[in-house]
Amino acid sequence: MDKINLPEIGKLDKETFESVIFPRLGKPDKRVLLKPMHGVDAGVIDLGDKVMVVAEDPTFGMPVLMPYFGWAIVHICASDVAVLGVKPEFMTICLLLLPGTKTEDLESIWSQIDTECKNLGKSIVGGHSGVYPGISYPLNGGCTVWGFGKKEDLTPASNAKIGDRVIITKGPAIEATGILAIQAEKELREKLGEPITKRAKKLFLEMSVVKEALIARKYAHAMHDATEGGLLNGIYEIANASKTGVKIYEELIIVPEEVSAVCNYFKIDPLISISEGTLIITVPERNVAKVKTALEKEKISCFIIGEITKGEKIFIRKNGSKEILRPVKVDPFWNAYFSILK
Repeated sequence: MDKINLPEIGKLDKETFESVIFPRLGKPDKRVLLKPMHGVDAGVIDLGDKVMVVAEDPTFGMPVLMPYFGWAIVHICASDVAVLGVKPEFMTICLLLLPGTKTEDLESIWSQIDTECKNLGKSIVGGHSGVYPGISYPLNGGCTVWGFGKKEDLTPASNAKIGDRVIITKGPAIEATGILAIQAEKELREKLGEPITKRAKKLFLEMSVVKEALIARKYAHAMHDATEGGLLNGIYEIANASKTGVKIYEELIIVPEEVSAVCNYFKIDPLISISEGTLIITVPERNVAKVKTALEKEKISCFIIGEITKGEKIFIRKNGSKEILRPVKVDPFWNAYFSILK
């Protein structure tokens, strides 16, 4: 096997996953209906009369984001279950604290976790918490969320069908914009102005797709949230997991003004920047109007940007040029974020 070079930062890429992780998944079990796949958000276990959907995510506590840390843990982890069409019901968490953490800081984090779990109707049933050297910020070392549903109602990223329309919510680079606006607030206020910076900061609390996924699930074939690698990477992952092609049109992708301003300032492409909070939905044509009406009724913006096809994975630029969609190796958000810390 050729030597694999790991990414400098962020999630393992598709090649590493397929060569190192995927061939070593422990004991095979026929009850595992949906096993680990690159771009698939959660696993599915057959329990006979129902299925269990289970997902896990880490979250690290960036310094200026601490007031939102507990919120982020709950929603980011819950989103990976909701995109499979199942309501998140239970959660365990591994909360790691650095030496010197104050009791009031723990209380603040845990109060957020408790509040958001109650808001989503989710129970905390176990986990691990402790103080450990060697970490720079509080860390969710692993939050596991699960829920139960029917096999026929599942909407994994691997379930897109040829002819489906591709719908997205909110727009691209939601997470990248929200985090950068909070981290570099003073700088952005000076360069971009108060109104845009304020709107950009608010996007942090849009980094959840639980609500829209639970609305869209009865209309969708497949759903996926656009995390690392952003919107285009998320679309690629759906088509790759479903063994289909896809055709996406840049001119149909609406980039909010605050997203465009922040991404332009940091010189990152909003279409491939991390976007937890953007839900990608593939929907049969007969359900397009229904899902759009249901989402817009709840004041969730959404728009059609393309369709699932038999052919290649194509991205059509505004000038008409065509590009082959490929996995994003390194999300540009990370360099932008760490440049602020320097």
